[in-house]
Amino acid sequence: MSHKRIPKRRAAMAAGGVVALGAAAVLLPNANASQDGGSPDAAPAPRTLKAADASDLASRLAGLLGDTFAGSYYDPGTRRLVVNVVPGDNDQVVVEAKEAGAAVREVDNSMGELKSGAQTLKSRASIPGTSWAIDPRTNKILVTADSTVTGDRWDRLESTVEGLGSGMATVRKSAGTFKTFVSGGDAIFGGGARCSLGFNVTAGDGSPAFLTAGHCGVAADQWSDAQGGQPIATVDQAVFPGEGDFALVRYDDPATQAPSEVDLGDRTVAISRAAEAAVGQQVFRMGSTTGLADGQVLGLDATVNYPEGTVTGLIQTDVCAEPGDSGGSLFTQDGLAVGLTSGGSGDCTAGGETFFQPVTTALEAVGATLGGEGAGAGAGAGDAGGAGDAGDVSGADGSGAAGSGADAGGAADGSGADDGDASDGSGLEGSDGSHPTG
Repeated sequence: MSHKRIPKRRAAMAAGGVVALGAAAVLLPNANASQDGGSPDAAPAPRTLKAADASDLASRLAGLLGDTFAGSYYDPGTRRLVVNVVPGDNDQVVVEAKEAGAAVREVDNSMGELKSGAQTLKSRASIPGTSWAIDPRTNKILVTADSTVTGDRWDRLESTVEGLGSGMATVRKSAGTFKTFVSGGDAIFGGGARCSLGFNVTAGDGSPAFLTAGHCGVAADQWSDAQGGQPIATVDQAVFPGEGDFALVRYDDPATQAPSEVDLGDRTVAISRAAEAAVGQQVFRMGSTTGLADGQVLGLDATVNYPEGTVTGLIQTDVCAEPGDSGGSLFTQDGLAVGLTSGGSGDCTAGGETFFQPVTTALEAVGATLGGEGAGAGAGAGDAGGAGDAGDVSGADGSGAAGSGADAGGAADGSGADDGDASDGSGLEGSDGSHPTG
């Protein structure tokens, strides 16, 4: 039996240069301990936590607090989980939240009120070029409008936000336009489009597969690891637009070695499992156009109105991305898989915001497992990489590691598609664009 390992594009990535983006895009292996001093029994003093541990604690406390819970976020400065609560009659649950190690603060808007406001936006202001997500740090709904939202459309958005009431939402303008970014991780090619491989996974029947963006999965049925090359994988399931932006793509050769790792070009980062994102958490994105970039999670359960349609349930970040990065890996310095690049606005020169499909939701929907969660080919981030040390991931200056340009093409109906066909990566349609990355 032949065992094929998908070829890597490390030479191209190294030539492109993997240089740190921003102030400190460095991954230190096992950099954070679960707790820094203090005993977990010394309640009610808040505990210091890794972001992944904070996310797990937030999920538990959301169930404990019930209607009192109004969101949570991770403070990277103090390394503590901050939990919002609305004043109520049951003070005991707040005491229990403090005993569990969270920092608790009282806020005005309940989670129910914020979610109701988001539903109002969906019914009255689902305008292409807009997005919204609940921001637990401000206890408001953060509404973003790209440069295409003008005139009557801007007036409708503004009046809808005002109708929610004072202190419920804030609106900000984005200089770019929302678009999908077809790319991420190692480059994959299909139907004239270029995307990025997100994470290798094990399908429900035990066969090797990978996750990528749904708008890539609806753009082409078959995908290759080389431009103009023979197909190596076939789309099994794809969702876009709608309740997510993800696709499961099965390798055609069942003997394909699909390591659970992310390829950074000159090294790999082992991916152990999938994890929920936490607001305030530092995350890293790998894409075939711009290489490695880092930033913070700004919001969860975000709704984005792309030209191709509305997508819900996304992670909002301030991480940059460009066309060709769609489907790429969003992960943590601890080797946890968090998201798949969907789209956003801006670029890696001027900055912008990018939205990601949560990996946990995608895995559940397609019935696949990742990393240590499943047997066999384990998952990870594309043939890109794997092993090992989370090492010093100082990454990509966006110089387009593995063949940047490509035509990054297309979301579902191709409307946000042709993001530039320059094989050197320079061309990506509109760096200010706002459709999915891909």
